[in-house]
Amino acid sequence: MHRYLLHNDDIRDTGAQDLSAGQVGLLNGWGVFSTIRVYDGVMFAWERHWARMHADAGRMRVPFPQERNWLEQRLHRLIEANQAFNSTLRVAVIRNRGGMFEGPGLVREFDVIAFTADVNRWGDSVKLGLIPNARHAASEFAGTKNLSWSENLTWYERAHEQGLDEVVLLNERGEVSECTSANIFIVEGEQVWTPPLASGCLPGVTRALLLEEIRVPGLRVGEKTLLPADLETAGEIFITSSTREILPVVSIAGLSIRTGREVREQLRRAFAAYVESYVARRKRADMIV
Repeated sequence: MHRYLLHNDDIRDTGAQDLSAGQVGLLNGWGVFSTIRVYDGVMFAWERHWARMHADAGRMRVPFPQERNWLEQRLHRLIEANQAFNSTLRVAVIRNRGGMFEGPGLVREFDVIAFTADVNRWGDSVKLGLIPNARHAASEFAGTKNLSWSENLTWYERAHEQGLDEVVLLNERGEVSECTSANIFIVEGEQVWTPPLASGCLPGVTRALLLEEIRVPGLRVGEKTLLPADLETAGEIFITSSTREILPVVSIAGLSIRTGREVREQLRRAFAAYVESYVARRKRADMIV
């Protein structure tokens, strides 16, 4: 983590004692968050991150800033303070009040907390495990990116202890859902598939871009229910996230998979071009303003 964090309207040292033990959002994981990649000072796909957080906050009854620009301006101040022009940014909106263990003297309905860190070096591929019954697709809150993240962190930590990088999470129907912090895709010929939101997966921003905006001639990207058997018959498997971008899968514990990379490489190049175009477009818009 870098030196400074954002706390509501203020940029403060990360060692400052700013938070209250009576904030119910901190005690109960009652809040929403997003992790954003910063390229050359531009928060990539910021509009999509904002929209998802806003929607998740509504589902989770978390008070949320009303204006996108209000939060955007404060996050840019944090990036400037840390000189974090190529970094990873984490922003959380935390509910402050509610329940019998609410602390005294809390007047704000929510707190905004954000910090930046160096870009993680993920390597050039990933090894996965498999966790059954890890997503409850029928839950009212399936697919929300909320602060109750301890299960994901536990699976992720255990995976690393086992020599793996991540795990594939199956839902209660035995279907492939997602990883702890990434979406998963398979390649069947010229068709690329990812599990539908009905699987319980999070609607990742990179996932949405591949489905909705990024185009490669001859390739089609869509949603389809996937089973572990589909992972074994796929020609390629890769995972996506805001910080990993697009990484190929080279093994899944307990499964025999193919490790092609040709389609993934085409999508990676198209994604890189999209990022470059987005960053240039946002910089031009900032200059006009």
